[in-house]
Formats: sequence, structure tokens, C-alpha cells
Amino acid sequence: MLQKQKGNNNNGDAQQFDLIIVGGGSAAFSAAIKAHELGLATLMVNAGLDFGGTCVNVGCVPSKTIIRAAETAYHASHSNFAGIKPKGVGIDFSKVIKDKKHLVKTLQQKKYMDVVRDFENLQLIDGWAAFLDDHTILVNGKDKYTAIKFIIATGATTNIPDIEGLKDIAYQTNSSLFDLEEQPTSITIMGAGYIGLEIAMAYNRLGTKVRIIEFTDRVLRSQTPDISEELEMHMRNEGIEILPNFRAVKFEKSGNGIVIHCKCPDGSFTQIIEPGKIVVATGTKPNTKKMGLDHIGLQLTKSGHIQVNKSMETNLKNIYAVGDVINPPSFVYTAAYEGKIAVENAFTGSENKTHYTSLPWVVFTDPQVAGTGLDESQAASLNIPYEISKITLDNVPRAIAAYDTRGFIKLIRNKGTDRLIGARIIAPDGGELIQHLSMAITHGITVKELAESLYPYLTMSEGVKLAAIAFAKDIKELSCCSN
Repeated sequence: MLQKQKGNNNNGDAQQFDLIIVGGGSAAFSAAIKAHELGLATLMVNAGLDFGGTCVNVGCVPSKTIIRAAETAYHASHSNFAGIKPKGVGIDFSKVIKDKKHLVKTLQQKKYMDVVRDFENLQLIDGWAAFLDDHTILVNGKDKYTAIKFIIATGATTNIPDIEGLKDIAYQTNSSLFDLEEQPTSITIMGAGYIGLEIAMAYNRLGTKVRIIEFTDRVLRSQTPDISEELEMHMRNEGIEILPNFRAVKFEKSGNGIVIHCKCPDGSFTQIIEPGKIVVATGTKPNTKKMGLDHIGLQLTKSGHIQVNKSMETNLKNIYAVGDVINPPSFVYTAAYEGKIAVENAFTGSENKTHYTSLPWVVFTDPQVAGTGLDESQAASLNIPYEISKITLDNVPRAIAAYDTRGFIKLIRNKGTDRLIGARIIAPDGGELIQHLSMAITHGITVKELAESLYPYLTMSEGVKLAAIAFAKDIKELSCCSN
């Protein structure tokens, strides 16, 4: 039967395990499940967030719940059809957050704690683990535990920039913002990456006035400019204020508000007054501090992540690392994938490796941004002879019929082989289109095969067919359902 404890090894002797997992998120639980299948005596040591980690507690689950609530409110107040007159919506913000908290608690129990409840060889400990040597950890400064192999799955937290006055203004991150039951009248978000953008759209649609300050030249800087421009246009159309090339240099309280001193794009300085909350969404940093990693000579990258190879191995042969504590990609599904691989490689002699060539991903704005494989700039950097096809959604019958033609579908192919090597989609529910394009890349499907396949009429997936056809034909000259 599963044992959960605070740490009870007070006799001075180290309790021994086959595997010790440091961390308690999705990667850790995936590793624990595989360890159970192999009959390994396993200890999981978790500090910080509740067991379940970022995704269920402060990340995917709460954010997407709030995003969907905001979409419901938005569509109750806005119509694409002239003949439909929405009457608005009543928003009980506190109830939205309370329901979110209940959902988080329920899923944390059902999808994490209940899953491992009957694992006889697994122990869970709430506590901070630090390495004494490469086979021994000290938990909560007093209890020693040893293992044959270790997996570090400690995740990442918000990277708080070193800006004067920031620590004095009770700033929010996604972890704390999603728990506020009193709705902020306004928020200023520091950062225009995917976390900041998802927060911006959700809270704006729930009635909070939203401003974004971004120190680079555009939102979602990791993507090509056409995606940034398209998304920024729709966000501005919904009333979100976006200030690119603005850099906050100082924060200070002023009455009931906060003064943000900013350096402007032209080099001058200005002051912005925020009467509500400051939300920091300036990226993440790996949780590697105070773990004694310097005691054992574990190698880190320049960014502070744990250095691993594609087998999840560190430079120490008995220690593996997985999830957000290593280099990106940072997704819950890649973390779980890595946790499983690490256990298999550590204890079965497998030589499994991660393969992210066709990794699908989604940013849950509206329209959504989704991608898989390479974009054109990445293909160029790899000297791949590429070609792109890009169609706007006003060419897709489903979008036309829905009176919602926001966005585009872009395919990238290898000119020499005609194989699909990447795709980028910005569209309402665009994430629902990306998986079959990921599979196409994985299995070497050509653009010709995509173009000649049959797609049901008046579905968004038909847009993929049209984008594939557009490599060779002008789709504006085609009738409906033509090839």
C-alpha cells in the first residue's frame, strides 16, 4: 500500500531504494508508474507545489478552464452573424475561480494520487531533497535515503526579473493569479510569451482591462513574424493594449496604484499607472537551486537547466533528469514521455531516445496557434531546400460558413522530396488540426499525398488539403470539393 509521509528516517541509517524520484509532477508520476510495472522499490520526494506539479495545480488545468470560461462569456456577447443578437452574459468571477479550484483538487486526486494509491513499492514524501553524494539524498535536512538510480524531475518556476521595486509591489504570477477570487479591475502583464498571451485573452474576455508590456518587438517572439502580427491584430481588436519594445526599469507604489517606469522604443522614458495587478510572465527558470548538485558535479547548461542527452542521462551514469528542469520542450506530455523513457533506460538496458522532430504544440489563445515540425526560418538554418504554402481562412469553406475567417494555415515542405517538414496554423480551434500533420511528418507523408486525400466537406481539416493543393495550384480557381 502507498505510504505518504513527512520523512521518518530518524535512526541515522539511510533507507535504501532502487529508484528515488526527486519531484512530484507529471514526469515524476510517469516515472513512478513505469517503476511500479518493473517492481522497483521507489521513493518520490516532492517540495513546493502539491503532488501533480505545475500542470494540474497551476498550469494546464486551471489556465485552460479559465480560458474556456472566458470563451463562453465572449461568445455569449459577440456574434459573427448579423441575424443573431446576443444579449450579453452575467459573469460570477468568484464562482469561476472556485469551480476551477474544485476541478484542480478533483483531478489532482483522481489523476495522480489515486493512480498510485495501490503501488505497494512506492513511498511519497513531502520534503526538500539535497544530494550528499551521487547515491544519497538528505530530505528536510535530517533524513538520509540512498538509491541505485535517481531521476530529477523538479520542474521550473516563473523567472522573476531583477527590476528595481518589483519585489515590493505584491506582483502576481500564473500560480497566484489563478487563485484570486476577487476579479482585478485591470492587470499589466510583463511578457508576451504564450503564458502571458493566454492570461491576457482570458482575463480580458472576463471583463478585466488588460495591458501587455513586452521588451522585444512583438508578441510570441519564438514564432515567425506573420504569426505574431496576425495574433496581435486580433488581440488589439478585442481591446487588449500591447506595448512592444517597452522595458520596465522600475516599479513603485503610488496610493492604491503602481507606477511602472518604462524605457520606450525611441529611448525616452515614460510612466504607466496600473491601478490593479502586475502579472509577471517573463519565462521560467529550472528548479535546481539548493539541491546540492554542485556536491556531485552534475553538469548544467548555460541557462541553468540540467544537461542531458536524448536518453535522459546526465553526466553521472546513475542520475537521469526529465521535464522542465532540462532543456525545452516544456510540455506536460513530453515530460511524461521522458519520465517513462528514463526508467526504462535506467533499469531495463533499453536505449530509448526522445524524438521531437514532429512534436505538436498549441498556444490556447483565440485564434489558437499550433505547430509541428520546422518553420521556414528553422528549415533555412538547417540548409533544407524548403517551400511554403500559406492560405488564409477566407479560402476555407468551413470558416466562410461560420463567418469566422481569422487566421491562416501554412505548410512547409522539402522541395527535393515533397515531404511535409512543418506546419503552422493560426485559427479558431487550430490545435485540433495539428495532430494529423504531426503524424504526416512522422511517417514521411508527401504534400502530394495530403492534397490527394479525401477530407469531409465543411470541416476545418479541409483547409489542410487546400493548403497542400496550393503548392501547385491557385485554389481561388477551384470550385468547392475540387482537386
